[in-house]
Amino acid sequence: MAELEETDFETGEHHIAELHIDGDSLPASSVEMQHERRVAIFDLIEDNQFKPHGSDNGPYMLRLTLEDGSRLNFTVDTTAGIPRAQFNVSLVPFRRIVKDYFLICESYHNAIRTATSAQIEAIDMGRRGLHNEGSRLLTDSLRNQAEMSFNTSRRLFTLICSLHRRPR
Repeated sequence: MAELEETDFETGEHHIAELHIDGDSLPASSVEMQHERRVAIFDLIEDNQFKPHGSDNGPYMLRLTLEDGSRLNFTVDTTAGIPRAQFNVSLVPFRRIVKDYFLICESYHNAIRTATSAQIEAIDMGRRGLHNEGSRLLTDSLRNQAEMSFNTSRRLFTLICSLHRRPR
C-alpha cells in the first residue's frame, strides 16, 4: 500500500526537507504562477511524509524535472547528498482532472461574488473531491516507487496543478 498513515513513519526522518524544480524544463510562467509554485513547495515542505522504496533513512531532497510537458521526473537524494531513488510519472492521466479542477476553481471564485453560501459550499465540495481524486491517482502512479501520506499526495498534486497552469 503506497499511502501511509501518520504512525507508519515512526522515526520522522522520512520526509522531503528540500524541493527543487528545474526551471529550465518549465514553460514560460507569469509572476502569479511562480507565486503558486512557491506556495505549493512551501506547503509541501512544511508538512509531509515521504519514503522512496528501499530507503533506510532521510530526510530527502527532491528534484523535479518536467520532460516534454508530459512526464515528471523525480530525483531523490538524502539531504546529505546520498542518492536514494530516481523515477518518473506520466502526467497524461492527470490532464482531465487538472483541467476539471481549474474549471471548478474558476467557478468557485466566480461564485464567491454572487452565489449563496450553500452554492459556494457545494462547489467547494466538488473542488475538494477532484483534488482528492488527483491525489489518489498520484499515490497509485507512485505506488511502486515511494510511500507517502495522503496529505503529502495532496500537496504534490497541488504542485502538479501549479506546473500545469499556463499564463493567462
